Amino acid sequence: MIKNNYKKERDGLQQGIYAIINPFVKLLIRIGITPNMVTTIGLLGNVAAAAIIAYAGYEAQLTGNPRFDLITWGGAITIIFSLFDMLDGQVARLGNMTSRFGALYDSVLDRYCELFTLGALSYYLIMNHWIIGALVAFLALVGSIMVSYVRARAEGVGLECKVGFMQRPERVVVTAIGCLACGITGVVSPNTPNTAFTILVIAMAIIALFANLTAFARIDVCRKGLK
Repeated sequence: MIKNNYKKERDGLQQGIYAIINPFVKLLIRIGITPNMVTTIGLLGNVAAAAIIAYAGYEAQLTGNPRFDLITWGGAITIIFSLFDMLDGQVARLGNMTSRFGALYDSVLDRYCELFTLGALSYYLIMNHWIIGALVAFLALVGSIMVSYVRARAEGVGLECKVGFMQRPERVVVTAIGCLACGITGVVSPNTPNTAFTILVIAMAIIALFANLTAFARIDVCRKGLK
């Protein structure tokens, strides 16, 4: 019952977002933008966000300044360009441009986005001497990749496997909010940087826990389906 309610709420929220972005989607279609172009723009934006976060870590190593302002920018850019993950699918559907390669391209670039972003956050935490926090971010990265990998392998053997709470939209939201909350807290309260770092690590811990639980839940679904 809880899972069904969550799915209904998630689908309802998604449809609400589509209703808002559809006019922009139709504009993109009219000017000749393809789904793969949108997907590529989303990747470039996420790479830029990851580069900003990594640079903040580099600055922290050189100067001791954690550059929370850059983390704020990294979080903002992440959430803005992750919207392209929804745009590309809508451009494909409304523009009648769906293709098997497009679906594959979208999935692969999504994984690149997460690798760059969570990898940059792990590096940032290491450069600020939060080694345990960096390990938590690494576990978040492992869980994020395994959620998608298990689904792909399940589909390879003829099973549909979409169960679990911490899917990509949720991971993106938690990552972006974690960065924004960390950065804003650090900027507003520069004399208590540990609070800002703790917020970021908690966000990473949420992803690490629930993404890995989602991956194992999907493995269990496959085990039952392949009996």
